[in-house]
Amino acid sequence: MRAASHRTRIYEEPGRIDAASWDALVAADPDSNPFLQHAYLDALHSSGAAIARTGWQPQYVTLWRGEDLVAAVPLYAKAHSYGEYVFDWSWAQAQERLGVPYYPKWLVAVPFTPVNGTRLIAVDADARRAAATALLDVARSQDLSSLHVLFAPPAQIELLAGEGLLVRTGLQFHWCNEDYGSFEDYLAALTQPRRKNVRAERRKVRDAGVVLERRSGADIREQDWNFFVSCYENTYAEHGSPPYLNLDFFLALGRNMPGNLMLVLALRDGRPVASALAVIDRDRSVLYGRYWGAVVHVPCLHFECCYYQMIEFAIEQRLRVLEGGAQGVHKLSRGLDPVPTQSAHWLREPQMRAAVARFVNSERRAVIATIDELNEHRALRSPLAACDNAGATQGPQT
Repeated sequence: MRAASHRTRIYEEPGRIDAASWDALVAADPDSNPFLQHAYLDALHSSGAAIARTGWQPQYVTLWRGEDLVAAVPLYAKAHSYGEYVFDWSWAQAQERLGVPYYPKWLVAVPFTPVNGTRLIAVDADARRAAATALLDVARSQDLSSLHVLFAPPAQIELLAGEGLLVRTGLQFHWCNEDYGSFEDYLAALTQPRRKNVRAERRKVRDAGVVLERRSGADIREQDWNFFVSCYENTYAEHGSPPYLNLDFFLALGRNMPGNLMLVLALRDGRPVASALAVIDRDRSVLYGRYWGAVVHVPCLHFECCYYQMIEFAIEQRLRVLEGGAQGVHKLSRGLDPVPTQSAHWLREPQMRAAVARFVNSERRAVIATIDELNEHRALRSPLAACDNAGATQGPQT
């Protein structure tokens, strides 16, 4: 298979792609992030989290100029819609009612990771256009119901929309560092009621005898990972669902990406009771809040671990953005602002495509109206201003 002057290869395991070539490609793309690094994607596969047996069959599309990897797309054949955070369950039900199977489908995303970033990874515009062509050739040549490209940057969404894909708008919450010198400076920027509320929540945690520690890189020990995973699993158990990730995955991150990790530990009487994980992107000055959990209930501890500790760390490290992840209007009152996300969708069935086109147009208007309304109730006293960071100016788990 060829796209213009490029040779196309498809890989069923990310581990079969040369790590140095992949990471050089990711580093060359201005919209990349740590979740696209070879170590992260390979950990998802080697740990058994994102494999065919769990409904994630990798079909990574790669483009080569000679021996040089110049473009790639993290493509999966999906047997369900779990772990995506752009919800299409109603689309699946509607298509099934037409008597046409919705699964399997094609998905371009980082599994279980609702983070904005490049999806047509490329060294230049020519390679990116070739990657889009190759991706659509794969989708249209095989008998799967649809193609979904999630959390892509605006320019790539525009490129795919030009090829006839439908654009869907979503909503996240991001925090922007307006050059705060300390957490107290940040508090001073909040409206008085919000500032009072944050201080009250932090006081409740202190009064409960909880001490917070932050550990980064090699300071995160195996016993810390063991405890964190127990917290992570407990969160899923409380929601009545099995966890997507496992200890092997997190240990692999600890070994292979230590410089990108920060772990919050909450201790009471010297014993850990809760934990939260963040991923650091120093190149783009972004902190990504990811997972959290607790083994005992302490009022307001979730807010302390997932927001206040993360914000404090971002200020200390002079990071520009904290991405709070999918969902959660409660983030608004803690200084995070609503920002839009975008995804692109192709559906093979004409009747479904027409129905989805009407839906995404209506949904887009509703999301924009919601953002406008939320911005009227933001916690910060200063005027709304987009962060000067590619990961936060689009438009936007703990």
